[in-house]
Amino acid sequence: MSISLNPYLNFPGNGREAMTYYQGVFGGDLQLWGFGEFGMEDMPAEGLMHGQLEISTGLTVMASDAMPGAEQTWGGTRIYCSFFGDDLPTMQGWFDALAADGSVGQPLEKQVWGDTYGLVKDKYGIEWMFNVAEPGGAAQPQG
Repeated sequence: MSISLNPYLNFPGNGREAMTYYQGVFGGDLQLWGFGEFGMEDMPAEGLMHGQLEISTGLTVMASDAMPGAEQTWGGTRIYCSFFGDDLPTMQGWFDALAADGSVGQPLEKQVWGDTYGLVKDKYGIEWMFNVAEPGGAAQPQG
């Protein structure tokens, strides 16, 4: 059995722009469907009903634009997208690309638990955690 975590992100009207940006960072195959394509007259026709980015590493990131007024309920909600793995060059590239237009909360560097870890907030306010084990190591969430 395999389990994957597929973040589903919700944006205040700029979902297409955000998903295109993420494709530029992570690569992969991006599909975008608008509200107008499905005849949803109560939503902006150009708004993102569903976007799906299939990344070659097996990751999937999905997103949509929020329903009108939904932003008001987002107040205290915090979401982190976490990467665990042992491919430092790939993860370093993703970290650097997200940081270029965002902000670094914790530089990607060796930590006391032995792994390389960093935290970056992208230009859309999504926070990404990176935990990188030595090649062949077992970087996995502890719990």
